[in-house]
Amino acid sequence: MSHSRPLTAFVSIHDVMPSTLADVLTTIAFLESQDISSMVLLVVPGKEWNAEQIGELKKLQQKGYLLAGHGWAHRIACIRGVRATLHAYLFSGNVAEHLALDRHGIAALIRLCYDWFGEMGLDPPALYVPPAWAMGSIFRGQLRTLPFRYFEYFSGVYDGKTERFCHLPLVGYEADRPWRVALLRLWNRINLALARHTGLLRIAIHPHDLHMRLSNQLMRVLELPLHWSDYYRRK
Repeated sequence: MSHSRPLTAFVSIHDVMPSTLADVLTTIAFLESQDISSMVLLVVPGKEWNAEQIGELKKLQQKGYLLAGHGWAHRIACIRGVRATLHAYLFSGNVAEHLALDRHGIAALIRLCYDWFGEMGLDPPALYVPPAWAMGSIFRGQLRTLPFRYFEYFSGVYDGKTERFCHLPLVGYEADRPWRVALLRLWNRINLALARHTGLLRIAIHPHDLHMRLSNQLMRVLELPLHWSDYYRRK
């Protein structure tokens, strides 16, 4: 998988929560061994974090890694409606919690997520990524009024300060079900082709991806000539 010019890459590690923290730290150590020092860690606040685990997040911030908000509970108690059911079956399981809420509920969840970081003594993030990139029914105009600046979608990133949307190809490797392997291979092939035209690429890594069926594909992408972006550092 060769490339004639470096891609500007955005690396994110998803689903950072107490139950995954050990795997997240292992993934960070691996990426550091590959000379990748710029990444965003997507934190799920509404879990039972203890003082030691919060301390680990503080250490990661002190090392220069960015934290981002990633929903609240990362789970839907009851999936309702055709859209949410299809999304759950094809992509997200029961994690796309925005799809269970109306736009006012989504805004309240996003504010709750943002406030948690300050309450824990962490630097407030600039980026919010809804679980499974499912933003739900909230309007982009409403996002402008919320405390995060950047909001990720499947197709790109909305900047609430400039009110602009930037299309950013996205690759992912969470092949936790056999049929997802073929789906993700196709998705990643399409988005890598788009990245060759745009020069931009988001690389989404989940805590167990180094040991899943698409780990070799992930390694090949990390071997591409990549320039690591500090896009989300802009406040």
